[in-house]
Amino acid sequence: MPLEPILTVTDASDANVTEVIDAGLYRFNVAQSGIEDWRALNVVVSDPETGQVLGGMTGRTSLGLLFIDLFFLPEHLRGGGLGSRILELAEEEARRRGCVAASVITISFQAPAFYTRRGYRIFGQIECTPPGTSRVFLSKTLG
Repeated sequence: MPLEPILTVTDASDANVTEVIDAGLYRFNVAQSGIEDWRALNVVVSDPETGQVLGGMTGRTSLGLLFIDLFFLPEHLRGGGLGSRILELAEEEARRRGCVAASVITISFQAPAFYTRRGYRIFGQIECTPPGTSRVFLSKTLG
């Protein structure tokens, strides 16, 4: 009789654990869909003098969708159109890769208005803490 698997709850990041889970899910998705198209998509903002990374967007494309995972700009770079340009570059690249839509999850105190002004629509919200806060789910058709 096989031994019962060990279950561990942890808050420690482990690159090996992430790799095993990512690779397993990727193989499953390819087997089910017949499509092998997962690719990272990042737009990086760097200091022109030092080359130091200041912010940007991380995400991925897969099965016709652009997933925006993280998006950050330091305060001094906000409000001048740089965020819009980052989003445009990501969407343009996603279209080149054959994506038909984009999705993002943000928090109500972060940037839902930023996305809705750029054509994203809210399709769901889940209340979270602190009180009065919610996770906001948005999507956009990439025409």
